[in-house]
Amino acid sequence: MSVNLTPNAIPAIIAGDLNSKPLVQAMLATQLNDRVRTGRVKKGSVVQLIEYIRSPVQNRKIIVVLNMETIISDCEIIGNPNLFAESDLTACKTLPNSDSLVSARVSSNNHLTSKTLGHNEQNFRPTVQPPYQPLPNYQNRGAIMKNEAPARIIPIAALNPYQGRWAIKARVTAKGDLRRYNNARGDGKVFSFDLLDSDGGEIRVTCFNAVVDRFYDAIEVGKVYLISKGSLKPAQQNFNHLKNEWEIFLEITSTVDPCPDEDGSIPKQQFSFRPISDIETVDNNSILDVIGIVISVNPSVPILRKNGMETQRRILNLKDRSGRSVELTLWGEFCNREGQKLQEMIDSGIFPVLAVKAGKVNDFSGKSIGTISATQLFINPEFPEAHGLRDWFDRGGKNVASLSISREVMAGGPKNEIRKTVSQIKDEGLGRSDKPDWVTVRSTISFIKTDTFCYTACPLMIGDRQCNKKVTRSANMRWQCDRCNQEFEECDYRYLLQAQIQDLTGLTWVTAFQESGEEILGCSAKDLYLLKYEEQNDERFAEIIRTRLFNQFLFRLKIKEELYGDEQRVKITVVKADKVNYSSESRYMLDMISKFSR
Repeated sequence: MSVNLTPNAIPAIIAGDLNSKPLVQAMLATQLNDRVRTGRVKKGSVVQLIEYIRSPVQNRKIIVVLNMETIISDCEIIGNPNLFAESDLTACKTLPNSDSLVSARVSSNNHLTSKTLGHNEQNFRPTVQPPYQPLPNYQNRGAIMKNEAPARIIPIAALNPYQGRWAIKARVTAKGDLRRYNNARGDGKVFSFDLLDSDGGEIRVTCFNAVVDRFYDAIEVGKVYLISKGSLKPAQQNFNHLKNEWEIFLEITSTVDPCPDEDGSIPKQQFSFRPISDIETVDNNSILDVIGIVISVNPSVPILRKNGMETQRRILNLKDRSGRSVELTLWGEFCNREGQKLQEMIDSGIFPVLAVKAGKVNDFSGKSIGTISATQLFINPEFPEAHGLRDWFDRGGKNVASLSISREVMAGGPKNEIRKTVSQIKDEGLGRSDKPDWVTVRSTISFIKTDTFCYTACPLMIGDRQCNKKVTRSANMRWQCDRCNQEFEECDYRYLLQAQIQDLTGLTWVTAFQESGEEILGCSAKDLYLLKYEEQNDERFAEIIRTRLFNQFLFRLKIKEELYGDEQRVKITVVKADKVNYSSESRYMLDMISKFSR
């Protein structure tokens, strides 16, 4: 196949006012790297450079390719290409057609060459970074030292560690929380924020310690900033979901200046929405964007983290026109902000559109999505995708059954909970392995033991935890804890509830402690204790117990075999007891019917 390369393309590209020694190398911007990985660009490929910039690096001139097209992916090498020398500029001719693209050959992994074999007559003009124009405050001041002038603004996609001075103009699309850490070098603090520029390039910026003090309060989501004098390091892909192999680290000498976005050229946000059906094949811990109709929202519940700190969790379900639905878990402040608003909308019969930016995929027992610090939620956004989804839902999508990709998970319920019947607990030998089994059972309470429904507990704190050891009355009528070796006027009252639950397949005994005991009986252990033992109102006590029998709950159970004396017994503990939400339960049953009918 004949190949027409643009005559003198390489000399024309690097010609300019750059004062560096001769060497011609080219590198691809981040967004083009996949073309090399997929073989679309390789040694011998003929490409058209649509957009590029020249960048001086020490004694070299680097061509950073921002956009290009592959004309021929694999072609024999023409002649013996040589590196272009700056001295050759005097013998160069200008491009024969100013309206043509620059056509060049990839002669090695990072070199471009051209040969005078004619040119491609295309009605496009190459977009080249314009010569540096000083900012207004540097005009009419006479001679300027090289290091005094501000760095030129370049696209985020053109950033690379080989550059010296640079500046980017971009909008903050997300700002992470201020986090504190401790390692071998001592205590520290860190926060990050994400940037988006007018060319669609994205990059994360991270600040540590003293730099946090300088920039944390100055950075606002949605504002546009001119940023320079930072350093580039490889992005930590485990924590950075942006499509950029680099990350900016700001320093004390860095500058972050707010600037107007007069022409509105920088978008507010950038999304890459994936259909819910695609999430089934996505790797665990992947970060993605998704948009769907909220079809159910669960109440927010407190969760104790491994570090002993308490946070909030709220579960909701999304569906889209792909015929699938997925569980979304909101954590922390998301529960009280967007989560509460969504709850109120669902309760009033409104099914809102929700766009999720940077949700994290979890593949435990089916696929689900969870929020992270970088996640953003948009309720009924003004996006074309949102309008299309709303139109589909209102025109009949509301009545279309969707199959949950969180198949083994209770629809609308807490995540990581597998549905079982009471008989399956015994038949499948649950709890007899090294680790406990966690299941969800829909059943009713048929009997509650009332002689030992709670105990008196020590209220003192041991570190960041309450003692909770059983206490007894001393001779002076004060409460005494043998563990803490202290006495006090008031004790705590904690549930130790023994109950029998049953469904259509059988019955079993369970134990419910403080929080789950309150969920079952609807009052505190202290109130019930005082009613029975202080007021001795047996009739009222019995009435409360009676009203809780034969109510249907969704029980989250922890099942584990434990040693009692010389005997191994399976202990079933109620971790959570929710009254059945019949609307969510109906959707769960429809999902199960759809699953088994396919």
